[in-house]
Amino acid sequence: MEDDRKDGAYGTPQKYDPTFKGPIYNRGCTDVICCVLLLLAIVGYVAVGIIAWTHGDPRKVIYPTDSRGEFCGQKGTKNANKPFLFYFNIVKCASPLVLLEFQCPTPQICVEKCPDRYLTFLSARNSRDFEYYKQFCVPGFQNNKGVAEVLRDGDCPAVLTPSKPLARRCFPAIHAHKGVLMVGNETTYEDGHGSRKNITELVEGAKKANVVLEARQLAMRIFEDYTVSWYWIVIGLVIAMVLSLLFIILLRFLAGIMVWVMIVMVILVLGYGIFHCYMEYARLRGEAGSDVSLVDLGFQTDLRVYLHLRQTWMAFMIILSIVEVVIILLLIFLRKRILIAIALIKEASRAVGYVMCSLLYPLVTFFLLCLCIAYWASTAVFLSTSNEAVYKILDDATCSLAGKTCNPETFPSSNESRLCPNAHCQFAFYGGESGYHRALLGLQIFNAFMFFWLANFVLALGQVTLAGAFASYYWAMRKPDDLPAFPLFSAFGRALRYHTGSLAFGALILAIVQIIRVMLEYLDQRLKAAENKFAKFLMTCLKCCFWCLEKFIKFLNRNAYIMIAIYGTNFCTSARNAFFLLMRNIIRVAVLDKVTDFLFLLGKLLIVGSVGILAFFFFTHRIRIVQDTAPPLNYYWVPILTVIVGSYLIAHGFFSVYGMCVDTLFLCFLEDLERNDGSAERPYFMSSALKKLLNKTNKKLESAARRAPRGFRGETPVGCGRREATAAANGEGDADKIVEVLITPRKSVTI
Repeated sequence: MEDDRKDGAYGTPQKYDPTFKGPIYNRGCTDVICCVLLLLAIVGYVAVGIIAWTHGDPRKVIYPTDSRGEFCGQKGTKNANKPFLFYFNIVKCASPLVLLEFQCPTPQICVEKCPDRYLTFLSARNSRDFEYYKQFCVPGFQNNKGVAEVLRDGDCPAVLTPSKPLARRCFPAIHAHKGVLMVGNETTYEDGHGSRKNITELVEGAKKANVVLEARQLAMRIFEDYTVSWYWIVIGLVIAMVLSLLFIILLRFLAGIMVWVMIVMVILVLGYGIFHCYMEYARLRGEAGSDVSLVDLGFQTDLRVYLHLRQTWMAFMIILSIVEVVIILLLIFLRKRILIAIALIKEASRAVGYVMCSLLYPLVTFFLLCLCIAYWASTAVFLSTSNEAVYKILDDATCSLAGKTCNPETFPSSNESRLCPNAHCQFAFYGGESGYHRALLGLQIFNAFMFFWLANFVLALGQVTLAGAFASYYWAMRKPDDLPAFPLFSAFGRALRYHTGSLAFGALILAIVQIIRVMLEYLDQRLKAAENKFAKFLMTCLKCCFWCLEKFIKFLNRNAYIMIAIYGTNFCTSARNAFFLLMRNIIRVAVLDKVTDFLFLLGKLLIVGSVGILAFFFFTHRIRIVQDTAPPLNYYWVPILTVIVGSYLIAHGFFSVYGMCVDTLFLCFLEDLERNDGSAERPYFMSSALKKLLNKTNKKLESAARRAPRGFRGETPVGCGRREATAAANGEGDADKIVEVLITPRKSVTI
């Protein structure tokens, strides 16, 4: 390489720097403003959590509470002997607000037992059933109002229906008789206002109100399954971990075989596809209607019609033939780049072997992500349960106070009651009218945004740490002798000490895009009922664009973090340098990316599939040897799914380390090619396999090594031990190692 290279469209290639020997030790803090912003945002996030924990009560999600926020069946309260929650109008629970506010927009009271008969307030008022009916009215109800006033004020339900307790809530006792839904022995019910309604309305209300409760019952059964199968699940995950480690070790020896087998299989599959298309084309010759052209046939909703046309199979055959020819041509012209990708994958396996503690780092990332998820989820629940029962003044006549909030306990003796004698304080909705309650939606959005920011920061910290450790390996001339003592811990310390701001900057950009995508998904759900096709088209385009943008930013961030780990530059500079470096080698990037993606996909499928199949046969008692050992389960899919998901996460954790190693070594490899030329002053740092593959050698050094036995006069070279110098003088030892010993100062590698 020449030093007088011209500036290209993608920046100036890196020039030789005699002081550069790997990740730079003397570096300064970068993107300090973003570091300060992150700290301030975390302080604000903690404040939001404290406010949410002060106002919210997650017990509202699990335990029944009446309209006044009092828990049913709680000892030491007036509801201690009333363990069940009764809904005045279960039909209103069909509102979608139930899923957002964890409450039905109808008055609710705690009762000793659920109603067991059909009864309307109108029919019970002047009968002996009234004492029974009164227990389902608000506490302290006095029968001193008219029927219309009682129902208007919400003192009593208009109708009782036979109900059964489920998770301490009273739900209509719905059952099917000969395919017909019934409650009790009726298919319709009187609503208490003089009209009869279908049972299906009760069913819809009960379904909505029962969403959380069914989930709770399911969770209890799942918990039981975990208690009896957890140790078998752990064994399955250990097997997945061993298989993942074994696969990474095998990549060191079998990467080339696996890649070429994959390529051959793709060519053979395409070849068979061409043959099959030709056979179908020949088979349809002479059949009636097979010679109709695609243009004449036009568009058909039944796609199977096209398979009866010869022209269809001809089109398939042409397309597959073009793809086959393109792949073969790419293999001919890109074979060397494929070999480079395979060599880098093998080199990555060696690097991981020398920095074995890197395989444990995903546990740190997993732990930090769990903290982020736990804080976000708990804050979201507390914010969601911050709503309170809101009562408002209602009056049939004209009253200036109508619509204002009120307290049902003090309303009868308040000034509002005297100013509006016909008014009553009635339950309106769950929510609140304070500034805090009005800001709940904004706080939820901030909660989600901070979750994305912190989660991306944790992932970025892991990427920079691993990149720093593996870069130390690549830029060590004598591997592994010149590696620092603790490369992973050194890289972790540098990342936190100097580059917290840069990591926060990259994570912030990605978090903004992700929160926009969440908002687009929310708007898309709201627009589903709309018939505006342009709005749907625009929304689809926006979602696609932001999805692509997120993928690009993740790719750019990943490579920017590698440059930060090596050079210690700020985020923008690192992102620009990484992008230009990759664009100057775009074909190599594409080949390496696809080859590694295939290998990782193959590994994940192999590990997850093997462990999943083993778990399926074990937990379904299909392995005779251990048939009696498998525990009895409510849902056998619970441990199987857990093992599959856990195996995928374990495999992903191992392969994420391996993938980061490949990407880091690749960028270092490209830098090595641009910085050095193999001369005595600028030797290559790449492995012997890569030098051999590229026909690159440290030529002048090797010639110097060959001359060493004749010109050596007993003086020890700089940075060379006595044993190595003696071997060089006598012409003994590996030629590459002798060269490396002769050119490498003892203290040339920094961390």
